[in-house]
Amino acid sequence: MNNVLALLAAYLLGSVSFGYLAGKLLKGIDIRQFGSGNAGTTNIQRTLGTGPAIAVLILDAAKGLAAVLIAQALTGNPPVMMLAGVAAVLGHNWPVFFGFKGGRGIATSVGVILGLAPGVILIATAVGVILIATTRYVSLGSVTGAVLIPMLMIIFSHDFSYVIFGTALAALAVWRHKENITRLLNGTENKLGAKVDVSAKEKKVEK
Repeated sequence: MNNVLALLAAYLLGSVSFGYLAGKLLKGIDIRQFGSGNAGTTNIQRTLGTGPAIAVLILDAAKGLAAVLIAQALTGNPPVMMLAGVAAVLGHNWPVFFGFKGGRGIATSVGVILGLAPGVILIATAVGVILIATTRYVSLGSVTGAVLIPMLMIIFSHDFSYVIFGTALAALAVWRHKENITRLLNGTENKLGAKVDVSAKEKKVEK
């Protein structure tokens, strides 16, 4: 029973969309109707500014970490903790409270892996941040960092279950970024710092 409770709690926690709430509280808008149509950190930065984006990033990561810690407290079972982490990311991406339309799960995944394999996520995050800083493409850094996760699980000699877990999160990240990947290949991806005029009521400027 505790296993089920841990997974349910993780999904519901993940379903709390801090990006959506930030848009409503700060501008009275549904953030998913602007910019990329995504309720994640990058779109928050483009529409609401850097401060709100940092806050959303921290909160989204925190809920991923919290999901793992709750599962640990309820079960003490690493496989259940991993499943709870995946459930939190699924909740973030497809939140039950917000019409199953959320973000792309990168920040939440960072929090999840921080609770399970901190050394892995520190390296993957460092690589991602370096790529973002040098190219200004958030999606490139995010996808690259995600793909590194299962590889780093192997390098760090984690159990095979961790490799499967890392592969699942990486696959989710790549899937959620498929449109970004297409734009990267076509040279049409927006760079970090691009702004969206919310007063113009534009709908999803990224096609």
